[in-house]
Amino acid sequence: MKVFVVGANGQIGQHLVNLLKDSKEHTVRAMVRKSEQAEAFEELGVETRLADLEGSVDEIAEAAKGCDAVVFTAGSGGHTGADKTLLIDLDGAAKTIEAAQKTGIKRFIMVSAIHAHRREKWSRIKPYMVAKHHADKILEQSGLTYTIIRPGGLLNEPGTGKISIAESLESGSIPREDVARTIMTALPMKRTFNRSFDLVSGEDLILEALNKF
Repeated sequence: MKVFVVGANGQIGQHLVNLLKDSKEHTVRAMVRKSEQAEAFEELGVETRLADLEGSVDEIAEAAKGCDAVVFTAGSGGHTGADKTLLIDLDGAAKTIEAAQKTGIKRFIMVSAIHAHRREKWSRIKPYMVAKHHADKILEQSGLTYTIIRPGGLLNEPGTGKISIAESLESGSIPREDVARTIMTALPMKRTFNRSFDLVSGEDLILEALNKF
């Protein structure tokens, strides 16, 4: 499967690109905004395309053409305002969904946020949660074969390869590396198709957890 990674230069995105690059089952194409980012990936032997989530749907569709799946793991970042959250986390996601539809790509994995589906749990960063909530809703109604992964607090420590997933979890955290491994494992798994789940560190190996879900 050829996987188009949107947000490839982000922290989860970089983990995922490296995993896919070394995989026997998949190949990867990284979408980045800046030419220096593209050069860095190409030095690693990773195919890249330049496109901007604040650009047009056609631009994203052209960049994704020829791929079999899309992973959206882009984000505006914690230091931007609500305007960028709307433009990237919501409208950027919506444009990417439209681009997948336009190019005939059916498989789509969305990296969301824990509790995005539960408004009563939005105690902080509400614009971000609003953006994630509605981007997820757009994907659910898109007709694409989706999986929505809602990780808890993101950590930069090494992954453990062990997770806990459920339709709703109360709280928790997880290394970014384990989020990336969960995405890659879920890509071909039919039992994850058209399903959504919260994701934190746990006691089950990633494949076992997904098979039990």
